[in-house]
Amino acid sequence: MPLSAQGRTQARTIADALRSEPFDRIYSSNLSRSLETARMLGDSRGAGVVLDERLQEFDFGRWEGLTWDEIVAANPHLTGRGATAAKLYAPEGGESFLQVCTRVESFLDDLTQQDIAAAAVVTHAGVLHAIFSVMGLAPPERFTPGGITRIAMEGGAASVLSLDDRRHLDGAG
Repeated sequence: MPLSAQGRTQARTIADALRSEPFDRIYSSNLSRSLETARMLGDSRGAGVVLDERLQEFDFGRWEGLTWDEIVAANPHLTGRGATAAKLYAPEGGESFLQVCTRVESFLDDLTQQDIAAAAVVTHAGVLHAIFSVMGLAPPERFTPGGITRIAMEGGAASVLSLDDRRHLDGAG
């Protein structure tokens, strides 16, 4: 699904907010929302975007397009778990959190083998949760669409520099 007018405005504010950030490469999910944002970011600095399917959002299988209430109505055993408790369920025909973590770990392993000082990664909330899990970091309960999270890797250890930064979204309407 392509970005809405509001989504395009947010993508532009993200590109503006990251204009002075020092990164060598931009990686993106190949799903249109992330890709469009990554391209705006790349255009703002004359950089190309490397697509990577491992950065795609969860495959929700038969749950795709349903609200959490609709999912719970069809799967009463999920009552009380919450839409953000991905570690606790595996959608029929979709991916478990462990499967997402496995593909994210593969991406991160490949990323650390690159000769680059810093990279921008444009992806989805579920993938961010998996990244935090793989890196041994505690994620927030939710990530804001368009929020910016900065993670530093040094000597195999990860540290969060900023978490779900939303300042650039103020007034992005």
